[in-house]
Amino acid sequence: MRIRSIALAGGAAAAFAVAAVVFAAEGAAGGIRWNTPAHWTVGESKPMRKATYVIPAAPGSGSEAGECGVFFFGKGQGGSVDENLSRWSAQFEGGAPAKKSQTTVHGLAVHRMDVSGTYLSPGGPMMQSQGKKPGWRLSGAIIEAPEGLVFFKCVGPAKTIEAAEKDIEALIQSVTKAAKI
Repeated sequence: MRIRSIALAGGAAAAFAVAAVVFAAEGAAGGIRWNTPAHWTVGESKPMRKATYVIPAAPGSGSEAGECGVFFFGKGQGGSVDENLSRWSAQFEGGAPAKKSQTTVHGLAVHRMDVSGTYLSPGGPMMQSQGKKPGWRLSGAIIEAPEGLVFFKCVGPAKTIEAAEKDIEALIQSVTKAAKI
């Protein structure tokens, strides 16, 4: 991972909305690369993840920090887009139905999901619940990368994820195909 600081610029509406975000870290997996917002920190290494980023708690909210896990399992591995979106949605109960959308970023198909409610906090080898967390939210994206699907799963208290919406959007808009060496 290289550390650098750049400002996002561009004419597209989505890029315009996040133009003020400054990036600090660059990551790569599956034939893509991305930049993480400057005030996010690199979290501890976790199994099956290419990266973990800590999303700061919403200022003055009293809520805890969130995290953004980046996963890449290889071409044809980790399940389909629909299987993963269904899995993410099933990790919440008691909320409104998940919002799903699809777009393209720098020529790459991007599948988005936003869901909130009580997070069942799956973890461990069998992904069993680690305890219910009411009032949580997931903002996720699955990128159809050159070498397979890359998953960006940002979860945390709803206020924290809401405060990080521009940062999450900037992260996804920063995704580009990695140069082949």
